Amino acid sequence: MATIQKKTQQPATSEEKSPAFFSSSDVPSHEVGVNVSGHKQELQRNFGLLSLCSLGITSGNVWIALGGAITIAIYNGGPPGVIYEFVAASVFYWIVAASIAELASAIPSAGGGWWNCLAWLLGAASTTQIVAAQTVSMYAVIHEEFVTKQWHVFVTYILITWITCLIVLYMNRALPSIEMIGGFFVIAGVFISIVVCAVMPYVNHKAYANNPSVWKNWQNQTGYTSSGFAFVLGMLNGAYAIGTPDLVSHLAEEVPHPSSNIPKAILAQFVFGFLSGLFYLIAILYGISDFSAVLDSSYLFPLAEIYRQAAGSNAGSVGLLFLAFMPTFLSCIGCNVTASRIFWTLARDNATPFSHFFANVNGRTHNPFRAIVLSAVFCTVLGCIYVGSTTAFAAFVGSYVVLSTLSYLAAILPHLVSGRKNVTPGWFWMRGMTGFIINGVSCAYIIVFIVIFCFPFALPVNAKTMNYTSLITGGLSLFVLAFWFIRQSTYVGPREVVLDAHVLAKDAF
Repeated sequence: MATIQKKTQQPATSEEKSPAFFSSSDVPSHEVGVNVSGHKQELQRNFGLLSLCSLGITSGNVWIALGGAITIAIYNGGPPGVIYEFVAASVFYWIVAASIAELASAIPSAGGGWWNCLAWLLGAASTTQIVAAQTVSMYAVIHEEFVTKQWHVFVTYILITWITCLIVLYMNRALPSIEMIGGFFVIAGVFISIVVCAVMPYVNHKAYANNPSVWKNWQNQTGYTSSGFAFVLGMLNGAYAIGTPDLVSHLAEEVPHPSSNIPKAILAQFVFGFLSGLFYLIAILYGISDFSAVLDSSYLFPLAEIYRQAAGSNAGSVGLLFLAFMPTFLSCIGCNVTASRIFWTLARDNATPFSHFFANVNGRTHNPFRAIVLSAVFCTVLGCIYVGSTTAFAAFVGSYVVLSTLSYLAAILPHLVSGRKNVTPGWFWMRGMTGFIINGVSCAYIIVFIVIFCFPFALPVNAKTMNYTSLITGGLSLFVLAFWFIRQSTYVGPREVVLDAHVLAKDAF
């Protein structure tokens, strides 16, 4: 490949304002390598295809996310609703993932825009809170007299936030190995959990749930009169679990041959995520003998009671919770990596406050050190909100799905309405009408479901049960819009460049 041409936005200022940006005429081959987005290649390509796939399935964390939200999902149709809504959400996110994979293959970059950055910062906080709840729940299962308080979760949350931050800061070269360990725990954890939930009720001479209760008996407990609307609203739970098709794309500047490896990793993430999530749901829904005990459980993490019923003992429950804890803890690392990389690329393009400061790549640790610390500080601030009000915290982190999905629309829709002519195809490209249909369905799904996902989860509504996603998303979007007006004249981003082979960084495409 001698020449690559990319068409992107023309910057409004000179290249001097973005020291990370170079064009082929400016850079002698012996001085610097340039990546496909036209920026200086500053990060080390430590990841390979296997470790990238491991990052995807670990931080994607589908089966654990489904289990952790089951007490909410169960109201949208009962066990049949949980299964069928997950399948429906997965089908649409497969289509969205194909659209994202196509663009990530054509223009491999760690960037994602402000909506995407905010979504991943909130996602990192949400994942950390889940790990904190898992930890406190494991302790509570062993110590039955223990009464859980919000500050228990907060202290655990802060410890996890900064432990994972330190790992990302100072173990950059070890991250691929850490993610592969996480991938092992995810695969082994879901296999063991399915086997235990399927076998132990029989061993303990306990009854399984019957077939109609798992597959047929629809129970709309949302308060909405339309079961159809309750179904599509319940797809939010599946979207929260599987809706991260952009996850591995933000490592594009840390993996060789990203044009081919990113789409492959997205495929691996979604195949494993869907299959593991589906079989896991079936296993635990058959293993629950008392749904009312699960819904009324005092444990912060609902799987604690589900596992106690399925395994038949507190010790068995703790063992299964640990299998969920390890990959979820490691997924916090992946979320921190992803969020910090996106913010760093925004700073690199002069699109953040104090851009020059946050665009720095540390010469000793070879990572965006300051952006990583900022990500941890952001999570800490959200943790303080959790202490004051769990409702406020849930309002912020619950906006993850809508913010991330809006960022996908912002990437796919311009590609579609321009006739798919302004992007040079990468390794993965949907030819002919296939691309138009996939992109069109993706945009239609996103536009419709962004509205649906802003509805209250159940009726009647009060201040505590209200869905504040539209408020949070709108408020953050206004902040981004205001900052755009402030910074638009000095924004320096990717532009149309021609990269000669001798300037293109090794393995950049």
